[in-house]
Amino acid sequence: MIRVLFVCLGNICRSPLAEAIFTNKVKAAGMQLQFKSDSAGTSDFHIGELPDERAIECATKYSLPLNHRARQVNRTDFRDFEYIIAMDENNLRTLNNLKVRYGFDDKEIHLMRDYVAKTQGMPVPDPYYGGEEEFEEIYQILDEALGSFLSQVKATHQLYV
Repeated sequence: MIRVLFVCLGNICRSPLAEAIFTNKVKAAGMQLQFKSDSAGTSDFHIGELPDERAIECATKYSLPLNHRARQVNRTDFRDFEYIIAMDENNLRTLNNLKVRYGFDDKEIHLMRDYVAKTQGMPVPDPYYGGEEEFEEIYQILDEALGSFLSQVKATHQLYV
């Protein structure tokens, strides 16, 4: 089973939405048995909280279940997940510092938009201080990046249904 962790700052907007979109794509591909995904935050700001209401509304618009309680990245995540994907450079930097502190120096951390050639190095913008439009924008960004990510992982691991 391939385990994927999506990480943003508070784990109430981008990363739970990424997890829901990815889970939906995996299900649509009939590959639920090959993947397990989760999401977490680099901060402890929202531990135990439900996703932001606007993230829930966005997910509902696309018929995506968003069943998640915010949690913070921990040491075992670096051991348990093959893919750890950060939403922006700040989270990437924090994750890279944590992996060294936890003794997982060789663990590769990826940036979400690096899976789409034309957006490599770009962040998934944080919609927290925005409105409905910003959540729609990150949905579109994540949908494209996660489709590309799933295709690349299927090819890398030679997964076929």
